[in-house]
Amino acid sequence: MDNFRFYVPTDIRFGKNRLSDELADVLNVYGKTVLLAYGGGSIKKNGLYDQLLQLLAANGNKVVELSGIEPNPRTETVDRGVALCREHQVDVILAVGGGSTIDCAKVVAAGFYFEKSAWDLVLARRTFNGPALPLVTILTLAATGSEMNSGAVISNLTTNQKLGVGAPSMMPKVSFLDPQNTYTVPPYQTAAGSADILSHLFENYFKATEGTDVQDGVSEGLMKTVTKNCPIALETPEDYDARANLMWASSLALNGLTGNGKSGAWSCHPMEHELSAFYDITHGVGLAILTPRWMNYILSDKTVGKFQQFAQNVWGITEEDPFTAAKMGIQATYDFFKSCGIPMTLPEVGIDEEKLTVMAEQAVTHSTIETAAYVPLTAEDVTAIYKDCLTESSYI
Repeated sequence: MDNFRFYVPTDIRFGKNRLSDELADVLNVYGKTVLLAYGGGSIKKNGLYDQLLQLLAANGNKVVELSGIEPNPRTETVDRGVALCREHQVDVILAVGGGSTIDCAKVVAAGFYFEKSAWDLVLARRTFNGPALPLVTILTLAATGSEMNSGAVISNLTTNQKLGVGAPSMMPKVSFLDPQNTYTVPPYQTAAGSADILSHLFENYFKATEGTDVQDGVSEGLMKTVTKNCPIALETPEDYDARANLMWASSLALNGLTGNGKSGAWSCHPMEHELSAFYDITHGVGLAILTPRWMNYILSDKTVGKFQQFAQNVWGITEEDPFTAAKMGIQATYDFFKSCGIPMTLPEVGIDEEKLTVMAEQAVTHSTIETAAYVPLTAEDVTAIYKDCLTESSYI
């Protein structure tokens, strides 16, 4: 296990109906002028928007709204949010939504103090360590874990780039996690969010660092939690326990708990970011399509032991032959995603062969996948994985 620092100061308020009694006191710590950031209007349909306006009015808050945040938040939207914060001298940002809304709000918070554009801030992602406005979040979709970490991913459709940025100052101060706010999430987004959670766990699980029994055991437990509860939530959207377990798994999957102490770059996320950057697809769906193909592509004498462990501890596969067990685990992963209603080929989400090579080249350029991944991948390797995603697959 590698050296690490684990510091996650986000104050989590988990459970039912916490906002009425606690939101005002939380916001008052930071000030009265609030930027209310949200996406496409789902919070208006489920009544959360009206509830928040009433609470903020009763608390004497001045509310400035940043609405219309995209599923893959764009740099122009971040710039718009920064301008609103500066114009109205915002004290605190209240982000209400899923990971995209929270990611956008994080970069708005940091952009408030940054002299250049939001995209310049993103491009400085490996060196940025500046201040940010305080951020409070109300989570409405279990997926990215952004409610309990310092990272954000922003898209630039002009340059076909989707890149991550993060700094300690961008960590949410307080996050309200009420599973009831995810009851109205559509099945497709519930499935895609669950795929995103699993991908975060996979990316940290499949790394070369030895002696990480704690991290791997926690990851395996969270993986089983997601594969158990996602189908329940799809079948019964208002099952509180299923939604609660997915929500908490989302937070724990990417708050450092499963990744700290394990070095190396992620593999599927850089590849998927290019799919989203060029085609603006749902992030979790892209990850689900890529993951089994990547797993199969890197399966070898060197990696088969970890894949056999994965098959046994996550999917309950007892096959003794290592390669057969590994293949069965990969197939189980593929079948799970498909059973959740996720399209499992690129053509199903509007992607053909035209840009596979350029996307592969950018995946390598914009990451350290070629040198630091669990199994390093060249642009040619990434292209091969993309091509495997063009048709249905079978591994056993």
